[in-house]
Amino acid sequence: MKNWRWFWGLFCFLVSLLVLFEAPAKCFWYVAIGATEWCYVGVMMAWLPFLVPGPSLRGASTLSLLAGLIFLTPIIRAWPIARRLPSECETRFGQLPPAKVPGSVVRQTPLSLLDLVRGIHTSPVEVHSYVYSRVSGEVLNFDLFTPNSHPHKLPGLLVVHGGSWASGKRDEFSELNRYLAAQGYLVADLDYRLAPRWHFPAAREDVFSALAYLKQHAPALGLDPSRLVLLGRSAGGQIALAVAYSQRDPAIRGVIAFYAPSDLVFAYNNPSNPLIMNSRKVLETYIGGVPQALPALYLSASPLNAVRQNSLPTLLIHGGRDELVWSVHSDRLAQRLETEGVPHLYLRLPWATHGCDVNFQGPSGQLSTYAIERFLAFVTK
Repeated sequence: MKNWRWFWGLFCFLVSLLVLFEAPAKCFWYVAIGATEWCYVGVMMAWLPFLVPGPSLRGASTLSLLAGLIFLTPIIRAWPIARRLPSECETRFGQLPPAKVPGSVVRQTPLSLLDLVRGIHTSPVEVHSYVYSRVSGEVLNFDLFTPNSHPHKLPGLLVVHGGSWASGKRDEFSELNRYLAAQGYLVADLDYRLAPRWHFPAAREDVFSALAYLKQHAPALGLDPSRLVLLGRSAGGQIALAVAYSQRDPAIRGVIAFYAPSDLVFAYNNPSNPLIMNSRKVLETYIGGVPQALPALYLSASPLNAVRQNSLPTLLIHGGRDELVWSVHSDRLAQRLETEGVPHLYLRLPWATHGCDVNFQGPSGQLSTYAIERFLAFVTK
């Protein structure tokens, strides 16, 4: 049945367009993540008709060829970033020190074509759950990822999940947690109080509670309480930045934020596509009202306004075509950090959308892991 080649070529071509253009609605955004971060699968799918015996149809073959070439563009666009990232990391963070755990191997290249297909090997780690707080009947937990055998007093990484402050859970994106634990970090991935029941600053207070628990139980956990780093994604990135910049705790050495909103007033005045997310409603639910009614809370929840010369070293990671949180948030925050002389690196991924690191072995996953590994080594040395 030769018509299948036309159907297949057209289908792959239409999907590939989400590599180049922003998703028009939420359902297409999910597809866009797959098209950009599993782009190598898209190439194989698009070019499948060339491997199947049968009559060749010029139009269908042209569509399949174009689709495959479009699917290749994230890798092509990632390549120059991968070439300059080692020198950028070395300039800002210095040489990577020896591994903290014997036998662990750090990534030597920012982007490996072979790893795109075969995946990234991670040594086995242990995972244990702990209750770190009880608030008004809510039990808050974190999962602690640790190397199977490790020396005491390892540095810690506290991970704050995303989900528009009203959803999400602590076991999301766990591959990075496992990888970093195998490299010699104690990774605590926590739950926190969610909207609409809880408004800001409840989530920020929960992170402070988790930090206090980790410090109090550091000897039993094998943690060095003086070397802690925060990492957050999306809404969790805003929380992590708000914690890092709100008070100067010498135990917190740095903060990592994936595609995080940094100015909530700006976000309210410049909403995202309502067919993808009603961002104004999300902010009202999180803060408890509109900016005109709660200006102080919006200001306090905006990390951009809290940057000072002594702010913590920061790693920002953001997709250039993010449909949910405009990349201008990280653009502006990086500019403020540069103006204040705060050590930082901004890894901007032009092809990537929101949630771009969900595929640990994808282009965004590999590049961000390379930068994170070197940032962590720099701030916890």
